Amino acid sequence: MELVAVKPTWFLSTFLYDDYIPMAKAKVRRVEQLERYLVRIIQLPGADRNQPLPVRILLVFLKGLSMIFKQVVAIRLFLYRERILRSYPLGCQVISVGNITAGGTGKTPVVEIFARELQKKGRRVAILSRGYRKKELPWYKKFKEQYLPPRVVSDGEHLLLDSEMGGDEPYMLASNLPGVVVLVDKDRVKSGKYAIRRFKSDILILDDGLQYQKLRPHVDVVLVDKTNPFGNGHMLPRGVLREPVQNLKRGDFIFISKSDGKSQELRQEIRELNPKADIIECCHKPRFLRNVYSDEVLPLEWLQGKRVASLSGIAVPQSFEQSLRKLGGALIWVERYADHHRYHAQEIIDAINKAHKLGATALITTEKDAVRFPKLSRTAVPVYYMRVDIEIVAGANNFNDAIDRILGKMAE
Repeated sequence: MELVAVKPTWFLSTFLYDDYIPMAKAKVRRVEQLERYLVRIIQLPGADRNQPLPVRILLVFLKGLSMIFKQVVAIRLFLYRERILRSYPLGCQVISVGNITAGGTGKTPVVEIFARELQKKGRRVAILSRGYRKKELPWYKKFKEQYLPPRVVSDGEHLLLDSEMGGDEPYMLASNLPGVVVLVDKDRVKSGKYAIRRFKSDILILDDGLQYQKLRPHVDVVLVDKTNPFGNGHMLPRGVLREPVQNLKRGDFIFISKSDGKSQELRQEIRELNPKADIIECCHKPRFLRNVYSDEVLPLEWLQGKRVASLSGIAVPQSFEQSLRKLGGALIWVERYADHHRYHAQEIIDAINKAHKLGATALITTEKDAVRFPKLSRTAVPVYYMRVDIEIVAGANNFNDAIDRILGKMAE
């Protein structure tokens, strides 16, 4: 029997788990239950008349906020389109990789595959990231941030910042892409100029760039999650859309992520929204297991028949857990934290001890989580992360065409 424990969000753990006292834990449980309930409400497909009156009122309120948000997004895009707000070219090829929904679409592996392929072609690649939930400057130093250079997670030769200072995804990209510069700053125009001047970069990859209109891209790559393409069709906060679905028309290349290669209905829907874009289907392919605290690497076959526990703090933990089951692991206990949760050592120790007590052979986590794990000198059971990368299941020619088109624009 699988047990599931869901832990509080990162901000709750920061303020309430540090003291770890019973009163705080009880408060966390109550707030967490409320948050989980609200998430379920937000994901309802429509104003369900079978819901209690307070829920229907809440749905109407959230829908009103969504309508306001939609208008704000439309006005902002209009201002950039009419050049009332300035969009900056940098004299260098810029590739934007983004999505129109909030949540885990698998964007980081797509950024990685673009960076890797362009680097193989001899290009000096720099990745520009906002560094979501990195450690921020104290409030009294915030005004200095615009005058400081971007944070350099990797200069292409050395890792210079950890995941706390650089952010989870930038650190993971920097770790997996030797030779690629990774910079973090909210102002990615500043980051781009710095990459060109300091590192002589000739291609910039804008991570999560669809909504970042300040830096003008040459190529827009947009991801659509096949398992939940557009949520319930509503904008935030009533749904998961960051932009109206119609804005898919801005994409030059559209990646259908988490695909099984059977996406005709979704492809047709995308084609109606954007007749010109090349469509590429990809899936997240597990490759191997690596020990979080050593260099030990195990093949995926090792999971066959093993009793294992899992721990994750990602947007869609179900897909990770299902991967473990498909690989033959007997998942006996699951612990879930919120996306980007910053782990305390005691939380990892408690999870390891729980896994050991239940008779698990190992505790398995994701690579994104592993970069946030505190150092431990020994563990009751081994802790592994599952390395996952992108495999193109349809449209490989389109991907190669994307690379060639980018390089062709550079030659112009």
